[in-house]
Amino acid sequence: MAGNILGRLGGGPLDGQIIPLQVDDLAHVDEELVLPWDTGHLVYRRAGAPENTGEHDGPTTVPYQFDTQM
Repeated sequence: MAGNILGRLGGGPLDGQIIPLQVDDLAHVDEELVLPWDTGHLVYRRAGAPENTGEHDGPTTVPYQFDTQM
């Protein structure tokens, strides 16, 4: 089911935010997130392995680290 995988953002203006990723499985998780921000965009890059990937340990989270603002 789409939306059960979350992105955990580190650094930048959205530090600490958790956002739903619109994917069905880990194979479809993007390496880069480009998010709208103010009058531009923020770029977060995947930064590590997914966490909580077991069946009974909560939602799967994928860490992303702030890269740049465009």
